[in-house]
Amino acid sequence: MHKPTGPVLGGVIGFFESPDSLLEATRKVRDSQFKHFDCYTPFAVHGLDEAQGLARSKVPYVTGAFAFTGTTCAVLWQYAASKTWWAHLVGGKPFNSLPAFVPIIFELSILFGGIATFFGMAFFNRLPKSKRIYDRSLTNDRFAIVIEPPPSDPHDPEAKVEFSTEQAESYLKSLGAKDTRKVFEEGWFA
Repeated sequence: MHKPTGPVLGGVIGFFESPDSLLEATRKVRDSQFKHFDCYTPFAVHGLDEAQGLARSKVPYVTGAFAFTGTTCAVLWQYAASKTWWAHLVGGKPFNSLPAFVPIIFELSILFGGIATFFGMAFFNRLPKSKRIYDRSLTNDRFAIVIEPPPSDPHDPEAKVEFSTEQAESYLKSLGAKDTRKVFEEGWFA
């Protein structure tokens, strides 16, 4: 298959002045013909996930399940250690002394939950990504929407994806973008 030699178009970016104007534009882009887009902000904007139409993250469920697994493992491990593996009466306390188990329960719950969160984030966010859309001003103090061309079907090389950068730029300007420009993908891995 032919590998492109020049820069590959990543999309069209539109810059907005405030979080409110970005939220309003995001709702309109979500309901338009452009289905592949993303928003960039210098800080978290409340309601942006809903405006983009994104589903709730699955990471908290993974974290909770593994934290509960850590709790269960800690209780079973300590009970087995105090009752079976090293059965000694210490100070007259019972073998299943839950208050004595609390520090290890806490530590294993946090450990399992933290490790699961790391791997869950990497899995659900498809990290590491081999390409990115790059514009230096995205990481400073600007609010932006990037409209990306729809992905082409790798199994059908004849399938042409229609994407007009001019149409995307004029649409972003009609939504109140102060500046628009084309952005190109930059590979992290060669």
